[in-house]
Parts: sequence; C-alpha cells; structure tokens
Amino acid sequence: MALTRDKSFLGDEPILYIVATPIGNREEVSQRFLNLLKEMDFIAAEDTRNSSTLLQSFGIKKPFIACHEHNEEEASDKIIALLLEGKKLAYMSDAGYPLVSDPGSRLVKRVINAGIKVSVINGPSAFLPALVGSNLPTDHFYFYGFLPPKEKEREKELRFLKPIRATLIFYEAPHRIKDMLISCLHILGDRKVCLARELSKLHEEYIRGSLEELVNLCSEEKLKGEIVLIVEGCKDKEQIALDESDILSILYEELKVQAPGPAAKTVADKLGLRKAEVYDLYLRHKNERA
Repeated sequence: MALTRDKSFLGDEPILYIVATPIGNREEVSQRFLNLLKEMDFIAAEDTRNSSTLLQSFGIKKPFIACHEHNEEEASDKIIALLLEGKKLAYMSDAGYPLVSDPGSRLVKRVINAGIKVSVINGPSAFLPALVGSNLPTDHFYFYGFLPPKEKEREKELRFLKPIRATLIFYEAPHRIKDMLISCLHILGDRKVCLARELSKLHEEYIRGSLEELVNLCSEEKLKGEIVLIVEGCKDKEQIALDESDILSILYEELKVQAPGPAAKTVADKLGLRKAEVYDLYLRHKNERA
C-alpha cells in the first residue's frame, strides 16, 4: 500500500465532507456546519427525512441523496460521479458522526480509492459526553459500539473484552438493554458502570452504580431513549489472563468454521497467547465434546 498525503483545502480537487450532526439538541450545530451545508449542491444522508427536517429548521433546503446501509454501494457510485463532475457534496448520518456505529464506511472507502479527498466537519458525539460524565477513568478507553443482539454471540464478544483494562464504551437500544446488562454481569462480573441516556435532550440522565444494580433497575423500570453504557475496565491483575473455560468457549466457536490447528492460531492471535498453549488446551479437552 502506497503512502498518500491529502491536504484537504489546497487545490481545486473535489472533496466529500463528512458532517457530524446533533445527537438531540439542535443548538449543538456550529456556524461552520451551517456555512458549509449552505454551499453544498447535494447532501447525502442516512435518513433524508430527518436530515431535511434538521436543515429546514435552519432555513437550508438542498436536494438529498439517500445513502444508508441497504444502498450504500449504489449510492456511492452516484456520489462519486457527482463529485468528479465538480459538484459539492456532504454526507450526514442520523445523529452524531457518520461511520461511528452508523453507515458511511463503504462510501468513504470508495471515495478515497477513487482519488477524492475527504474532510470531516467536527461536531456532536454520544460516547464522549457519556464517558466524560461517567465518573469512570477517561485516560484510556475502548469504544466498541453495539454488541451482537444474540446472546451467544454477545457473550463471545464480551469474553474478548473481559481482560481489557481500558474503560469500555457500548451503545445499546432500549429494548435490548436489560439482556445486554445481564450478559455483561455474567461475563465481566459486577463492575462499576454508568448508563447515559437521552444525551443533550430534556430528559438527559446519568445512572451510576454497578452492573448488578442496573440489572435490578431494568427489571423494575423500562429505560427509554438512546443509551450509552460505560463499563469499568478490568482491574484485577490476576484476572487479566482469561481462564481455561473462557478460552475453550472462544475456541469452540472457531472450531465450527475451522480445523483445530487454524482455529487454535486464530484464538491465540486474538487473545495474545501462543498457538501451542491453545492447541494443547484443545487436546486436553477434546474428549469432553465427543
């Protein structure tokens, strides 16, 4: 892969602007946001209805191009063609930053591979306010986004995350938050957490406590709104290494799609172990699965 250097605003080459949008409160938009969107010929958006309503509240009316997870490849072709014709375009997701647990990654990759510049217009994000207001460590953090909705896949991912010392950050939908919290408690143990919801909106709330307390709260009350969950990282040095049952659980998932040797290597690479250790563990326990 060749080294590339793009100076965004030197020259007359086309630029796709990636624009962060308010996560709730419309007053979060910047003057740069408004000035830039007024100059655009077209605006590509994850949800053209929501984006149109937002812009119309500021007196901005532009033609829209729908670009979401179901049509991103097709929409990318249209956007690239317009950029190469000299048209000015920006891309917006529904709330916060495009590409961050939102569509846009395929579009940006296609645009850059076509030799077109990309510039990001800074703006609101849900996970940073949640982290800063969580009362949990902010010096190192690991943003994961949405865990898989299915329990088995969700718990498999949590086993990978279990030994990480950095503060963990997740997004979750309100109708799945209780099941997600139960999985976190089961795999990670009863860690300190902060659940932030409805950020920047009238009913903004930070709920700080433990995973067990949050599970109990969700059993009594239905939490509404967009949710960010901040979870304390692994603190016990002796628990940083996964125990055998955790390693085996991850290995068995890989054995569904790979032979023992490659599966052991995959797990070893992911967990920072030696392949021989994982393969030896497999040999010692393979009769249990027979």
